[in-house]
Amino acid sequence: MIEPALLRMAPADLVAVPSARAAAIEALAAQLTPGMTVALSTHINADGDGCGSEAAFAHLMAQRGVHCRIVNPTPWPTMFDFLLEGGIDNASPRGAAALEGIDAMVVLDINDVRRLGALADAVRGLTVPVGVIDHHVAGDDAISDLLVADTTSCATGELIFDVATTLGLEITPLVARALYCAILTDTGSFRFSNTSPRAHAIAAVLLSAGVDPEEMYRRIYAQVSVGRMELLRDALGSLEVDAPLGLSWISVEAGVMDRYDVTSEELDGIVEHPRSIVGTRLALFFRDLGYGKVKVSFRSTGAVDAQRLARTYGGGGHTKASGALLTGSLHEIRTRVVADARAYLNTGTLPSAERAGG
Repeated sequence: MIEPALLRMAPADLVAVPSARAAAIEALAAQLTPGMTVALSTHINADGDGCGSEAAFAHLMAQRGVHCRIVNPTPWPTMFDFLLEGGIDNASPRGAAALEGIDAMVVLDINDVRRLGALADAVRGLTVPVGVIDHHVAGDDAISDLLVADTTSCATGELIFDVATTLGLEITPLVARALYCAILTDTGSFRFSNTSPRAHAIAAVLLSAGVDPEEMYRRIYAQVSVGRMELLRDALGSLEVDAPLGLSWISVEAGVMDRYDVTSEELDGIVEHPRSIVGTRLALFFRDLGYGKVKVSFRSTGAVDAQRLARTYGGGGHTKASGALLTGSLHEIRTRVVADARAYLNTGTLPSAERAGG
């Protein structure tokens, strides 16, 4: 039986901006006045939510006479080049030099300065206002207390949608496309547990504003290189499964990017393959970066909190999708993390800070 209250809930009710969120948006907007040059940035190895949120925010601020300059710590992913259409200034290749002369900065999709990689020190030294728009749990080295943050949001793109609504800005086709990219990718094409009724209501608005869902699918998911398929073949060849505990993991060795001529963005989604195995509660993806560092992606299902385990290694993210960067060889890190994951799934025991350090 459908609850009467749900039947009465109109789409307008679903997309209404919560009052606390609207107040935070207005406080941030007060720092961004016409004529300003504002740098936008997101985490290393930007994803669809980070890129989509940056592009949408840049287009929205242009309506207020604010010029935005994207300055990311790692190259803009080529698969999201289409979001730069419409005259967006991508100054990322200039690195920290692109932060010179800015009047303010807004960091999207993170609130931990360490995740700005090579830009971290430059951002720490800024004397201009720095704001954050994010939907993650804040890290241990927060960027700013000028925040638009809500962990209940399905994506940072949802918060950018609320920026438009709160400030009375137009959801143009370019804005709609960027926001749809952000929400589509961070909800796993509306499959993950962060997919809310509000996410679907916002998507409906974006479709009405001109988004073509088939085109978006093609641009984001249906342009896979041969190298990506060969890399996936090798990764799946490393698959190991502990069926009784519901643990699955795969690995990619150093040098694989060069071997198959692929970019880091083409690794996105690989961890979903072990997570999709029936009975899996926790999936791990180990990527050897080749200089004594291993990136570990954690994905969980059901009641398992992947973030709890990731945070013991200095990482973080979401309850069911997190990551961490550890020091050591692929064999050492994989052996340690798999052992810790087994203990976590079996008894709920987390590794100590001493063991997890790195």
